[in-house]
Amino acid sequence: MLGAEPEFLQFDVPGVSGSHKLACTRWGNHNARHTVLCVHGLTRNGRDFDYLARALAEDYQVLCPDMAGRGKSQFLPDASGYNNASYVSDVVFMLAALGITHVHWIGTSMGGIMGMMAANSNPGLIDALVLNDIGALIPASGLARIRDIADFKTSFDTKEEAEAVFRKRCEHFGIREEAQWQQLLAYGIENRNGQFAFTYDPAIFSIGFSKDAPLADVNLWPLWQAVTGIPVLLIRGMQSDILLHETAVEMQSRHPRLTFYEIADTGHAPALMDAKQIALIQNWINATHT
Repeated sequence: MLGAEPEFLQFDVPGVSGSHKLACTRWGNHNARHTVLCVHGLTRNGRDFDYLARALAEDYQVLCPDMAGRGKSQFLPDASGYNNASYVSDVVFMLAALGITHVHWIGTSMGGIMGMMAANSNPGLIDALVLNDIGALIPASGLARIRDIADFKTSFDTKEEAEAVFRKRCEHFGIREEAQWQQLLAYGIENRNGQFAFTYDPAIFSIGFSKDAPLADVNLWPLWQAVTGIPVLLIRGMQSDILLHETAVEMQSRHPRLTFYEIADTGHAPALMDAKQIALIQNWINATHT
């Protein structure tokens, strides 16, 4: 379906409680002139980008890490390490280990927040930024839905039950083809100690999603000034409750080189597996070089 498999990389990354293993799939020629970094959302993993990475690998080196506590990366013994600043540090460490000083950053949801943070903490690292359904303001109403996910069951007696819940959880991604579902399921569920479990550590919700704390809008506008110096492609699912249309319009009004694109019949967050979405990103990134 997807052709040759990517190369599997693993890094020993320093953290708050010792080093931990960070996994990454690498597509394309590692000597390519430009590198694309694809960073996934909160409960997802780097294999979400296989369709997109395969297409981009024709011209780029493409790196798709599993952030700590997801996919093939190590679950952390200390849950305090599950925070965006630590994830950015992990990515920067990985890039330095590979000798990479510039990337085109594609970030879905959490991965986009990380991109905005990296633009501030590591000036010059990001040559172009694709934000997939994430913006400078995250409404409390959308956060409430994500916080509720923390209470959802993540381990099941049968594969069929796990797959049914997985499909329900991801129904807003705008997936149209069964082959795409099978791709996500292959890397989203694993047999763990006789149970069929989602491939993330439930403890990733321990920071910032407490049921005891009142929810409020998350204001990321202080990060936006640094982003305005970077070309941005902003993608929004038209039914998204995380990136509101008015927020996207305001982001565009404050950025001289922002391209805004909305995807119909899709919520948070577009899967970026559709041929049109892949072509959009591929063409936009290619255009940043001209």
